[in-house]
Amino acid sequence: MKETLKPGLKMTRRIIVDQPRTIDFLDGDVGKLRVYATPSIVNDAEHACRDLVLEHFDAGEDCLGTRVEIRHLAATPVGMWVDVSVELAAVRGRALCFRFKVVDAIDTVAEGEHDRFIVDLSKVGDRLAAKMAKAEAAR
Repeated sequence: MKETLKPGLKMTRRIIVDQPRTIDFLDGDVGKLRVYATPSIVNDAEHACRDLVLEHFDAGEDCLGTRVEIRHLAATPVGMWVDVSVELAAVRGRALCFRFKVVDAIDTVAEGEHDRFIVDLSKVGDRLAAKMAKAEAAR
């Protein structure tokens, strides 16, 4: 990782809540009510956190998510925009800690924390290949 990877890095990304980001199981008097789904919020926050720090990694490095804590506070209907704001709160060796907040035009939609860990992609590839070999041998 580069020396530029320091707490305080921030970014905000605007996203339109499209149909694939919504749940569709709420039935109301007007039909299906589609709102921004919690798993989609987590996915959008996780991608924003990763994108924030990518330029601060050395060649062959990336990061993987290790923990997410979220409070989903308000519903956002399909078609509305949300701003996903992320901040790198702490760097502890290869462990990265982020805070995130999601707001729409009216409400704070969600807030939480997300941890990621910087990995060497070649080592991850070796570990996954070894695990697959063990799984094949166990069949």
